[in-house]
Amino acid sequence: MAETAQVHPNGTDAPGRLGGRPVNRVGYGAMQLENAEREQAVSLLRRAVEWGVDHVDTAQFYGDGHVNELIRTALHPYPEHLVVVSKVGAVHDDGGQYGLAPAQRPEDLRASVEANLRSLGVERLDVVNLRRLDGGGPGIQASGDQLVDLDDQLAELVALRQEGKIDDIGLSNVTQDQLRHALPIGIACVQNCYNLLDRSGESVLDECRAHDIAWVPFFPLGSALPGMAKVTDHPAVTAAAERAGATPAQVGLAWLLAHAPQVLLIPGTTDPAHLEQNFDAADIQLSPETVAELDELGNE
Repeated sequence: MAETAQVHPNGTDAPGRLGGRPVNRVGYGAMQLENAEREQAVSLLRRAVEWGVDHVDTAQFYGDGHVNELIRTALHPYPEHLVVVSKVGAVHDDGGQYGLAPAQRPEDLRASVEANLRSLGVERLDVVNLRRLDGGGPGIQASGDQLVDLDDQLAELVALRQEGKIDDIGLSNVTQDQLRHALPIGIACVQNCYNLLDRSGESVLDECRAHDIAWVPFFPLGSALPGMAKVTDHPAVTAAAERAGATPAQVGLAWLLAHAPQVLLIPGTTDPAHLEQNFDAADIQLSPETVAELDELGNE
């Protein structure tokens, strides 16, 4: 079967699931809005929702609340179908690595949830992801009193859920054992680094498959960070894109969607043209031969 690239955005055959909610499988990650012009950012967010985005990923530590404030300006009152996902575990710090500092203690998690509620202008957060900072991987790492037992963190999030301040709990940057340990409290999604060229999280994805938990990969196209390859630069990806009449980025995203039905994507951009291209990735049908070829890249 030949690849086809259709024209309507985000037209997946079947929706994904995020907690108990159906969502389109391509959403939007808002981190890049930290440095966008205000008017451009507000326009982009509104356009995204008009095009069918019903899953927006954010965090209070993106621009020290600035990105949340942009989302509130653009979309509040939020459409009933829109799922806004935030994360806790770090805080903005101008002097810290990547402009962040760990905030892993239970009281830090609670303070971050309260800050998200205020900046987003809501009484309850749809989903809150706990970003663990103890397992390596990209980004800042916890040390000292910021090395916190997972059970203590989960207990605080469960308490916040019981208080009605959050609906669902997710995890980020976790191992398979940590996910298994957290399963009894109910986990809506897992956000780990994962893409066509970096399959180090495959065992965690397998756990999500087994329990039908949404898998939301960050760096879905790789990154310019040291030691991390960019999916769009690989010759097999560029060749597949040429055959499909698509961009290399679309092929990388389309492969992820084909890899497991639990995959939900939150690619970020500040460019309206790239925004539309990301949505169109949901409509690209890769041939079995191309999928098999791309699958082999994980063995390199």
